[in-house]
Amino acid sequence: MIKLASRAVVKNLLGNNMRNAILAMSLLTASTTIAPAADIITPTQPEIQDQQRWHVIFSPYVWGASLNGKAGLFGRSTDVNVPFRDIFDNLDMSFMGNIEVTNGTMGFYIDGQYVKTSQDEDIRNNELALDLKTTMIAGGAYYRVYEQALEGTTLFGNQRVFAIEPTVGIRWTQLKAGLEVGPFNERSKVEWTDPFIGTRVFYDINDRWNIFAEADIGGFGAGTKLSANGQIYLGYRTLVFDVPTTFRVGYRVLYQDYRDNDTFDKLKYDVTQHGPVIGLSVQF
Repeated sequence: MIKLASRAVVKNLLGNNMRNAILAMSLLTASTTIAPAADIITPTQPEIQDQQRWHVIFSPYVWGASLNGKAGLFGRSTDVNVPFRDIFDNLDMSFMGNIEVTNGTMGFYIDGQYVKTSQDEDIRNNELALDLKTTMIAGGAYYRVYEQALEGTTLFGNQRVFAIEPTVGIRWTQLKAGLEVGPFNERSKVEWTDPFIGTRVFYDINDRWNIFAEADIGGFGAGTKLSANGQIYLGYRTLVFDVPTTFRVGYRVLYQDYRDNDTFDKLKYDVTQHGPVIGLSVQF
């Protein structure tokens, strides 16, 4: 009877818990993102730097995403429609960040997200617990195929440019779910890897302000049936204790359509995440 009861409540729990868990994948408590009115240390007029010198850029961020679509687990399916205001519900832990290594002409990057959520409820005098863990890691490379030099330099001493950079990479996603009702315990894990190809565009508005946009498409049946990612950011350069720092605000959309019909769990994940992003990039 316990197992039957647990199956019956999974659909309802999935509507609240899995949505929150997958939504929480779009969340990270990162560094403070209040844009300063002026540099903490007033910069001097920069000299033009060596454009081919390698740099490491670390970028923590917060993605306040809403979710729309359909998701299913343990043979149950539910509509997903979760607004951003519900993002903190049932969140236990979350991390997000991006690391990029570049010399201005080419570069490599890794973007990682980890989220853990859980919820407990009492069902007919039995405690029901559902926990979900989501991990997503994307890595890729890009090459600057077009660059138009603009007048002047940036605050960091680089030539102002408009640039186009094709990019290729892979995006790995893993979902883990655990369900406990009294003595009954059931766990499931699925993962998939998508290749993707896309384009990055970068434009220096002036010495401080810049725009960055990226769009890619992937899956092609290798992992998901289809995946698509798009993001655009407005950046503001400043110096924080003489360290080149860019504060960013923008918007991101990620769509993934994954079906796993080979196991009893029959996981379905046809979800679009979309919402504002705030963060910063520190250059070393």
